[in-house]
Amino acid sequence: MTLRVIQWTTGNVGRRALRAIVGHPDLELVGVFAHAPDKVGRDAADLCGHDEATGVLATADVDRLLALKPDACSYNPRWPDLDLLCRMLEAEVNVCSTAGFITGTSLDDASLARLEAAAQAGRATMFGTGVNPGFANLFALVSAQICDRIEQIRVLESADASAYASKDTQESVGFAQTLDTPGLLERTRHGSEVFAEAVALMADALGIDLDEITFDADYARATADNDLGFMIIPEGTVAGIDGRWRGRAYGRDVIVLNFQWIMGSHVDAPFTIRHGYFVEIDGEPSVRSQFQILPPRDWSEDGYMGLGMIMTAMPSINAIPAVVAAPPGIATHQTLPLVTARGRVSA
Repeated sequence: MTLRVIQWTTGNVGRRALRAIVGHPDLELVGVFAHAPDKVGRDAADLCGHDEATGVLATADVDRLLALKPDACSYNPRWPDLDLLCRMLEAEVNVCSTAGFITGTSLDDASLARLEAAAQAGRATMFGTGVNPGFANLFALVSAQICDRIEQIRVLESADASAYASKDTQESVGFAQTLDTPGLLERTRHGSEVFAEAVALMADALGIDLDEITFDADYARATADNDLGFMIIPEGTVAGIDGRWRGRAYGRDVIVLNFQWIMGSHVDAPFTIRHGYFVEIDGEPSVRSQFQILPPRDWSEDGYMGLGMIMTAMPSINAIPAVVAAPPGIATHQTLPLVTARGRVSA
C-alpha cells in the first residue's frame, strides 16, 4: 500500500528527505510545507533537485496540508514545535521527525503528557530519530547483543562539524562564543539535550534504572579566524567541543554518549578527529565497533554536507511504514520492528 506523505520544511535535512520521498516506490508525496516566501508555490522537484516535476507545490498553509489527510509527515525543522506536533497527531497524522526528539523525556511532564494525549486522541504515532542521536544508538545496542555482561557502553561521534552549514545550530551549542561567556556550559547542555533522551532510550533497552543523567564538556579555542562561509569562528573563541552525556547507575557511568566536534582547521583541540561513529563496550566480551560515512563513486557534490544530510534524513524516511503501522503513542527504535532501506536497492 502506498502511503501519503507530507514534507515539513525544505532546509538542509528537509531537501534530502523530500528527494527520498519523491523517489520511494511505497511513498506518495502529497504536500510540502515551506517557511520561506520565495519557496511557496514552487514544485517539490525544484526544491529538492529532482529531475521531473511532481505537480506538488509548496505551501505555508497548515490547514491546507492537514486537509490532504496524509498518512504521515516527514518533519525536519531545526527545532520541534510542540503545538504543531500535537495538532498533526490529533489530526491522525503520524510524525517521523529529525527535530531534536528521541523519546520526549527531556520535555517537562506537562508537555510530554500533552504529546501523548494528542497521539492517543488521533490514534497516531510520534517517532524521532536521525543519525546521532538515533541510528548511532541503535548501532550501539546491536553491538551489545553479543555481550553476556556489560560494564559500560560508550558512543562517540567524531567529526568536523563545519560540514553542517547552519549558523543557528552551531551557535546553539556554543561555537564562536568566548570561553568565558557566562553560561557557556549550560548553552552547550541545552543545545545538545536530545542526547539525554538517547541515553534514556539506551538505558530502557538495556533494562537499566538510571540514578541520573549528567552532562559535562571541555572546549578548544580557535587559533586563527576561521571563515566557514556560513559563519566565522573568530580567533580565541570556541572552535572545538568535547561533550559527554552520562547515564549513571550502580555508582558508575554505565552509558556515555560523547561528541567531539571541531569547526574548520584552525583548532587547538586536545583530541583527534576520527571522522566517524565509534562504539566501545567494556564487558564480556568487550566490543569495538565503528561505522564511517563515505561518498559513493559517482558523488558529484562538494564536501560532505550532502552526505551528512542524507544520513540524518534516511532513518526517519525509511521508518515511515513502520511508524504508520505502530500503535498510537511515542515510538522509539526499541519499540519499532527492524527498519531497513526497503525500496532503496538500486536497479
